[in-house]
Amino acid sequence: MASDWEVATDAVLVQATLPDGGPRDALVSAAWLVGEPALAGAQPRAIWAAPQRLLYLYLHFPVARPLQPIQLAAVASTFQQAFPQAAGVQASRLSRVFDMAGASSGEAPLFHYVVETDPEAGWADEIARWYNAEHMPGLAAVPGCVRASRFINHDHGPLSYACYDLLTPETLGSEAWLAVRHTDWSSRARPHFTNTRRTMFALLRQAEASGALLKL
Repeated sequence: MASDWEVATDAVLVQATLPDGGPRDALVSAAWLVGEPALAGAQPRAIWAAPQRLLYLYLHFPVARPLQPIQLAAVASTFQQAFPQAAGVQASRLSRVFDMAGASSGEAPLFHYVVETDPEAGWADEIARWYNAEHMPGLAAVPGCVRASRFINHDHGPLSYACYDLLTPETLGSEAWLAVRHTDWSSRARPHFTNTRRTMFALLRQAEASGALLKL
């Protein structure tokens, strides 16, 4: 078994609660990234859920790399120093376990839907099979879905981190999306989710440019 710091990290996820106007302030400058060796070459991507004032900042690596806990702590500390008004700052390592272009691949997504959950004891393998074989491919094929991905969150869970780039939040209520959610396998797997969080975010730069950020 790999030691904790040897976990292959595809992205670092920084999570924080910000005051109103905070997400725009966070996008004014990425200077806090400069000089943080653990983030060399990372590509930032910010999402914002206005009702919760919740900012998620992805730092995607072009190639997965190991990160030591001390490096991860430094990322959170640097963010906190750059944005002292932020609360609940934490940084986590994400390992990608699924990634698929969606039916609307090639179009610019404005929204990002995240489902975080811990599988009930004894159900992790079955839920992973369901996600990989049926659920994620099925949702990726729904018109309005640009990309479907799932990660393992190694630090500040829940453990399973599924996310979807969407053209509109209404994709979740479409007939095609609901059909994927209501299969027999889904009915067996979903009751074994625990600590589940479902959040609709706006992709900050794209949403601000289009005015769609005002919807969330």
